[in-house]
Amino acid sequence: MNKPQAKPMLAVQEALDFLLSAAGPVKETETVNTLAANGRVLAKSQVSGMNVPGADNTQMDGYAVRSADCASGNASLTVSQRIPAGHVGQPLLPGTAARIFTGALIPEGADAVVMQEQCELNGNVVTVRHAPKPGEWIRRAGEDITNGSVILPAGTRLRSQEMGLAASVGLAELPVRRKLRVAVFFTGDELAMPGEPLAPGAIYNSNRFTLRALLENLGCEISDFGIVPDSLDATRAVLRKAADGNDLIITSGGVSVGEEDHIKPAVEAEGKLNMWQIAVKPGKPLAFGEVQEAFFLGLPGNPVSSFITFLLFVRPFILKLQGVTEGEGARGYELRADFNWPKPDRRNEFLRVKINQKGGLDLFPNQSSGVLTSTVWGDGLVDNPPGHAIQAGDVVRFIPFSELLY
Repeated sequence: MNKPQAKPMLAVQEALDFLLSAAGPVKETETVNTLAANGRVLAKSQVSGMNVPGADNTQMDGYAVRSADCASGNASLTVSQRIPAGHVGQPLLPGTAARIFTGALIPEGADAVVMQEQCELNGNVVTVRHAPKPGEWIRRAGEDITNGSVILPAGTRLRSQEMGLAASVGLAELPVRRKLRVAVFFTGDELAMPGEPLAPGAIYNSNRFTLRALLENLGCEISDFGIVPDSLDATRAVLRKAADGNDLIITSGGVSVGEEDHIKPAVEAEGKLNMWQIAVKPGKPLAFGEVQEAFFLGLPGNPVSSFITFLLFVRPFILKLQGVTEGEGARGYELRADFNWPKPDRRNEFLRVKINQKGGLDLFPNQSSGVLTSTVWGDGLVDNPPGHAIQAGDVVRFIPFSELLY
């Protein structure tokens, strides 16, 4: 009897497209103080109720003048007033200047500011040794933000910049989607926690620390079910608990095809498995499915495989669930490879590299999926297509970790 042919592995982009097509944003929203909105995702577009700046003001310390009074390039003007930021000056009379400080409102009648370095003050008279053009060194009302304009669209993931922008138009609170609830557990009788003695054949559970930190970077609420024994019954029991009240379950280990790999049959027993095995190196075994109302993503147990599959697949999936409308994919940059890779794999490889002082990329010498030091040493990944050999001097696609970790 002929054995059934195995299904071909999905290409990286095919797998990512499949994942993202299944994800929809959480529906529940809440209102939070703008000071507490860092990392949250806007549920509703934000519109400015004011102009920024609210009125014409000066970009420089100097003197507010009428440009016509200074056309000679060597005008002497009486200093009629002093206008610090936060104060409103009097109308500027012809033949006079106002001492003015950065951010202060331009007085009525003035149409330019001359920086103090181009002026010489003698008593109450300033000599302006410059012929300013109308509008020089003046920030116009609304040149940054106009009243009624959308400053932050729905689906924006809020960073320090967006929080500052919201505050600049007086938004004290922001509507955001609720935090994503993610359950995690880790399979393997060989796993131990740091601080515990290592039995023969045991290893410390580094993936628990890596994956939790990655989820914290993305602002998730985490339920950690710890280490689960290599048993089908134990795995099924924890899957049921993890599915209760969570949006997503993430596991590490047990997704291969060995006798002690129980994730695949456990998910099939408790829910359904929609995708398994991707043509990616490191990280071929990646399981995607559903358990009750929760999505499920099973990552490989090897630490580098787990780390890279999270960056490539789990991160964009989480961002989609959070309601982020842009930026799920990581941007790549063309850089020069300063290494040779003569024997490529038939799968899409992601090589750990570091930017050198010449602006090229150096390769970590050991690309094994168990060498976690490569992820600390490196600046990012080379996205190498299947079967593609690299010679020193070739231009490759580089994805920095800075595009992938947050």
